[in-house]
Amino acid sequence: MNGPLDSRALRLFVAVARTLNFRQAAEMLHLSQPPLSRAIRELELRLGVGLFERNTRSVALTAAGALLLPRAEHILRLLDEAHTAVTAAHGATTLRIGLTTALEPPWFDGLGERLQAQWPQAHVELCFASSPQLVRQVRSGRLQAAFIALPTESQGLQVEELERYALYAALPCAHPLARHKRLRLAQLSQQTLFWFERRRQPAFHDHCQAVFKRSGLQARQWLTEAMEHHVLLAEVAAGKGIALLPSTFRALRRQGVAYRPLAEGLELSVGIGLCLPPTGSALRGPLRSASGLPQSRLAQSET
Repeated sequence: MNGPLDSRALRLFVAVARTLNFRQAAEMLHLSQPPLSRAIRELELRLGVGLFERNTRSVALTAAGALLLPRAEHILRLLDEAHTAVTAAHGATTLRIGLTTALEPPWFDGLGERLQAQWPQAHVELCFASSPQLVRQVRSGRLQAAFIALPTESQGLQVEELERYALYAALPCAHPLARHKRLRLAQLSQQTLFWFERRRQPAFHDHCQAVFKRSGLQARQWLTEAMEHHVLLAEVAAGKGIALLPSTFRALRRQGVAYRPLAEGLELSVGIGLCLPPTGSALRGPLRSASGLPQSRLAQSET
């Protein structure tokens, strides 16, 4: 498959090429690793050549990647110089919008382009981070708005829930529980479970712990889940434990991993909300429109 190159694809490629480490590149770009990996694969498909040699221990440039790197860096320098010159001359503004790394709803794809269409006179910049970090940046004025995971402590800000996704159990295909089409949380008792550290998302962590207690879930062992979801799914496939992930991650296919819905449904779920400062009401309509979601209905992950 062939197609024109674009500046975003080149920036992602250059970040990985400079670090030769997908995790470090993702952190530098304020992205989670799965969308970065997918973007690089899509770029390779568009070019019809491999740009990186990958294995479990290292990443290296191919001959084609080595040819592309200096040319990509030159193109990006020219684009940055052009942007600086034009914005300085005409006083253009920058609109910075935050996106949570906790989940990846399908409508995140192409969101930057749709936002740019809403504000053609501004430079739209997307910033990826954890929801608590995004909330702090909205409060400080560094972001004009953010799409955050819910629940997240956001006192004093305007927050509208847009969508909600139930959590699914990601478990090894060979696990006896994988024979069930649907699981109850209580069935995961005495299993080894992966879970995130409270400091990453305190409000959501506490909400889930309350649901676990009501359901009678008592894990045999809690393991700290990897920040990179491809690493987490590799550990699940290896039989090290069971993970609980938003249903959006079912798109991350991994050999040896089965996804099963939970009978608790939306009782154990994560929302995504539009977070605005107290004076940001004028942005609500355009941002809501750019998401492409229905105006009066929450989408449910089971559908």
